[in-house]
Amino acid sequence: MPRYALQVEYDGAPFHGWQRQKSLASVQGAIENALARIEPRTHNIAAAGRTDTGVHALGQVAHCDMERDWDPFRLSEAVNYHLKPQPVAIVRCVAVADDFHARFSALERRYLFRILCRRAPATHQRGYVWQVKNQLDVPAMQEAANRLLGEHDFTTFRSTICQALTPIKTLERLKITKVETPHGTEVHFDVRARSFLHNQVRSFVGTLERVGSGSLTPDDVERALQARDRAACGPVCPPHGLYLAHVGYPQPPFD
Repeated sequence: MPRYALQVEYDGAPFHGWQRQKSLASVQGAIENALARIEPRTHNIAAAGRTDTGVHALGQVAHCDMERDWDPFRLSEAVNYHLKPQPVAIVRCVAVADDFHARFSALERRYLFRILCRRAPATHQRGYVWQVKNQLDVPAMQEAANRLLGEHDFTTFRSTICQALTPIKTLERLKITKVETPHGTEVHFDVRARSFLHNQVRSFVGTLERVGSGSLTPDDVERALQARDRAACGPVCPPHGLYLAHVGYPQPPFD
């Protein structure tokens, strides 16, 4: 069966996460239902990451196996037609080798998190940023973020329901930048690793926001990391500011 890689973009607000769930709307379910309209049968696609309820994607990658040898452009057009009016889009589609796997072939996941700093309620950005009322000390946040780089036991920043076999992960990048927009100052987090624990990025951001607001210091973050205790973590930030931005592969399928 020919295999295709799909670059998927979606608004996570209407969905209970990526993973198919009985009687609940999911991104995976939406795409599989669209595929079933094209080739009537049960479809089971795989993705690079299982985003949680409310989390968005700019560059999720999934793969599907089809019975027919499709032109990739026409396959993407057909799937997009049957996805309407749901906020999910197949941005790119390419034929890949049979041994390509969206999850297991991936070498890197990159996440973007957006915080909007302004007192007036968000309007156009509502549902796409985490809004805080005060400005944040970005240099202090970056100093704290630097303490998290490298290989560590990230138990403190791991959800209690995480199913990963080990809490040890290698954080390759956690870059924090201030971005001026027409709607106010945003603080962006560029977070990269081969893989992440459940709620790890949102735990990082929630803790680092406390540093930016002056409630914690970079030393407090390092002590929390070393504690290897979930109780030492700051608040877990809401999901709607989080985006799966990019997935890296040894041979990028979309280049």
